[in-house]
Amino acid sequence: MNAPDRRIRKKTGDSFLFEFEGRSITAWPGETVAAALIASGHYNLRTAEDQSNRGLFCGIGMCWECRCVVDGNPNTRACMTEVKPGMIVRRQHGVG
Repeated sequence: MNAPDRRIRKKTGDSFLFEFEGRSITAWPGETVAAALIASGHYNLRTAEDQSNRGLFCGIGMCWECRCVVDGNPNTRACMTEVKPGMIVRRQHGVG
């Protein structure tokens, strides 16, 4: 069951799907990976070295707390990466 849509801005263009942890997530053109994930109710974006869960913190690319594995590339900042159709995103565990 999908979480309710939490987007605060008007959706423009045609929606598309990308994958997060094996699940299909709906996104819209111009959204970042972090925005699409948070809007769909996914807040835990990585597991830190001490096994604590981490997610979006600053939202401007300074803190690196939102690092994910995007299309096989670790240490990708979800808040700075525009989501694309068919993109495969996974939680990052540790330093990547």
